[in-house]
Amino acid sequence: MVAISVIIVNYNGGAFLQQALDSLRAQTFRDFEVLLVDNASTDGSMETLNSEGVPGYRILPQTENLGFAAGNNVAARLSDADWLVLFNPDAIANPDWLERVVSATQRNPCTNMFACAQYALEDPAIMDGAGDCYLGLGIPWRGGFGLRAEPLAEGECFSPCGASAVFRRSVFDAHGGFDERFFCYCEDVDLGYRMRLAGERCVFVPDAIIRHAGSGISGRASEFAIFHGTRNRIWTYAKNTPALMLWLTLPGHVAITLAILLRGFATGRAGPTWRGIQAGLAGLGTLKKDKRFGPPKRVASLGKIASAMAWNPKRLLDRRPVIRPLEKRPKNTTGMAITKGDHAGG
Repeated sequence: MVAISVIIVNYNGGAFLQQALDSLRAQTFRDFEVLLVDNASTDGSMETLNSEGVPGYRILPQTENLGFAAGNNVAARLSDADWLVLFNPDAIANPDWLERVVSATQRNPCTNMFACAQYALEDPAIMDGAGDCYLGLGIPWRGGFGLRAEPLAEGECFSPCGASAVFRRSVFDAHGGFDERFFCYCEDVDLGYRMRLAGERCVFVPDAIIRHAGSGISGRASEFAIFHGTRNRIWTYAKNTPALMLWLTLPGHVAITLAILLRGFATGRAGPTWRGIQAGLAGLGTLKKDKRFGPPKRVASLGKIASAMAWNPKRLLDRRPVIRPLEKRPKNTTGMAITKGDHAGG
């Protein structure tokens, strides 16, 4: 058994994919495996890959495009590692990335999800994300996306970005993994929200660094991305928000959603935004009936959940990171951190 399963879900990753594997080959921490899920790529990205020297490399070929959510779940079900570390095919990791992740688990042995620091692939002076943030009115964003890089301290963010998310495997499994109905976009926020309802927290690790193209494959402003992002944002909010908070914030959520739609007329994105809103509302009934990926019985207090969110819309508009100082946590029995004695690199 290895300490970490690094999961890559590829669909037509092109030249990005080889760069991702090359950066994993260079990792200083060696007690890991790479599970590469290929969602029936047609671009030849799998045919010329050089995986020599990549620890525990396995290809998991699929017969259709399962999406990011189901693709990660496929690999997670085959893993018996302590930790799952997700890695986008359009990303490059610093050589000490996994070593820094391991250190973070040692410093925070009662924490079960972590977010890494992400910088733009072409310009490391630009942030790609410092974890995911969540406005209490039901709108997520990637903290710091597109802003000039600034010094950041270890702290608590709302949830990890799926491009470099870290989950204790047993806890990921206990929550059913990603909601496969999402296909892709917001599935990371949805899982983070569900885990928060169960009393978990997310620690942002500023020195565990990757460089990320940021929708370099699917296209950040593509109709595909806008549709799925809009639909899944509605589902995440409606599915997970506790009843009292839902009714208090619903007018604000509707107002912001309408504002995004109106802005779409100026940017040419109104069509996929409107289709996403329609699909989001139409799917709510089925979403509530199907409990496979439903929220758990709430353990965290409303105050605790609210305190993990942002409440100033200006934070969203400015795309600022929301990272709060860590609170000391009592010991629990969810598992042990990776220790050098248990998993020696090599």
